[in-house]
Amino acid sequence: MIGIIDYGVGNLFSLKSSLEYVGLKSIVSNNKDELIKADRIILPGVGAFRDAFDKLNKANMIKFLNEIKDENMPLMGICLGMQLLFERSYEYGTHGGLGYLKGEVIDMKKDIDSDLKIPHMGWNKLSLVKSNPLLKYTSDGEFVYFVHSYMADNCEDSLVAYSEYGCKVPAVVSNNSIYGCQFHPEKSGETGLNILKAFNEV
Repeated sequence: MIGIIDYGVGNLFSLKSSLEYVGLKSIVSNNKDELIKADRIILPGVGAFRDAFDKLNKANMIKFLNEIKDENMPLMGICLGMQLLFERSYEYGTHGGLGYLKGEVIDMKKDIDSDLKIPHMGWNKLSLVKSNPLLKYTSDGEFVYFVHSYMADNCEDSLVAYSEYGCKVPAVVSNNSIYGCQFHPEKSGETGLNILKAFNEV
């Protein structure tokens, strides 16, 4: 069973529905005692980095996440949830993250042409950098759906796939039992469903 952390950010219904569509059981909860019954955890997220991190903290989820990381339970961050996995973010100041992955989160405006719209919203092609269990059913060149204004940087150690949007946007990252998708698998059609299916098998 997959546990989806509910800490007040993210469209959890569509994620749960996508998991159910491919036959995967899931639970949405902010209760550690319920989530610990799962064998995999998804950290969703939309909005601002600092607000999300504060909400995680107030929900007593940071200690829980540290515990499952130490136990090597598979954890996948989605969109802002992926960004929270890094060491820090420079969104409206400098804010510490979970530190599970090396790197930081920066404003996309610094690296792309001014004629490209921010937020980066829409379908973009995945370019695979290396093989990874999360992409076992995904081929180079498949398209996924993004909605974001900030992106990971200096994350070469964990980079699995990127997309082009005026620069190379880290799209999939991974290190040991930690996984992250900058895009929304639950909004990415068959490709996204295959990634959710693969996460259930890591």
